[in-house]
Amino acid sequence: MKILLLGEASNLHWTLGEGLRALGHDVVVASGGSGFMNNRRDISLVRGAGLHGAIRYVFDVARQLPSFRGYDIVQIHNPIFLDLRPGKNRVIYDYLRRHNRKIFLDALSTDYYYVRACQEGLYRYSDFFVGNRMRNYASCREEIEAWNGRLLKNQCQYVAETCNGIIACLYEYYIAYEKEFKEKLAYIPIPIQLDRYMVRPMNDTREKVRFFLGIQRLRSQLKGTDVYKEVLQELHARYPKECEIKEVVSVPLDEYLRLMRSSDVILDQLYSYTPATNALQAMAQGLAAVSGGEPEFYDFIGEKTLRPIINARPDAESVYRTLEEVILKREELPQRCADSRTFVEKYHNYTDVAQQYLDFWEKH
Repeated sequence: MKILLLGEASNLHWTLGEGLRALGHDVVVASGGSGFMNNRRDISLVRGAGLHGAIRYVFDVARQLPSFRGYDIVQIHNPIFLDLRPGKNRVIYDYLRRHNRKIFLDALSTDYYYVRACQEGLYRYSDFFVGNRMRNYASCREEIEAWNGRLLKNQCQYVAETCNGIIACLYEYYIAYEKEFKEKLAYIPIPIQLDRYMVRPMNDTREKVRFFLGIQRLRSQLKGTDVYKEVLQELHARYPKECEIKEVVSVPLDEYLRLMRSSDVILDQLYSYTPATNALQAMAQGLAAVSGGEPEFYDFIGEKTLRPIINARPDAESVYRTLEEVILKREELPQRCADSRTFVEKYHNYTDVAQQYLDFWEKH
């Protein structure tokens, strides 16, 4: 098949594309590379700063549109799949529908349906709420209001109603769409290209636990890295000989993965039920991950015994207890790290995931 993957979130579309190519399909990935992550792509659509950057971006998109025709499958990563206003995204979405056989929405990031699910209390905690209390970070209220605004809401509803199918990469996104679109919805895990990740052996006896914290400068509070950082500093003050901390801030993906490799435990996505790409990339290397590992997620995928993710509830006291236990029981880390790699092999191998996409596309 001839497949266009349009847009990107944490390298998912590029990795999926590699899996599809390994299965013999013709794939083009067009994206902005997820900003500073600079994810790989075949066609680069990066919007620069200011008026000149905006004009150049519109020109680049318009120049590429004729090449976005004639595909068996087009998949967009979000209803706002280009760095343009909702109305312009609508026009280009309709163009893609007219000139290609099928079009799918890959629900990879925040949109109207996820925000609505957060407001309706479908999760005990989320990017926007803990219980019924809105979280206290600078853009929280503004982002909720923006996605509930007429233009963004209408675009999300229009895409969800008119696309051939919707794929959710996380439990949370599946729940957000399930009530209205269950007949055209599937959960398909995040693909990980396992042959890119060498497993780092870990000794059974460890003098120190090496924690790794990747900070996205503009999303620290959203993702909970501010809480992780504060707790790690407290733990290091109490256990200076038993732990060390490595922080990296907003670096490209390849450098990030290289720096991660010398650690034992990575901390990611405090407000998630589900491990996302960052945690899974670490687990593929045989590292342990503190991230979303709620019982609801494991039950959702039907996993009863292999549960390697270190789950932390989203408050500083819970995080402290969780990480302190990791330090005090560090002899358990080698087995947890081995189980982490096994988990990724079982659920996230990129060619297996690519086949799941192919099966879903054929069915819808």
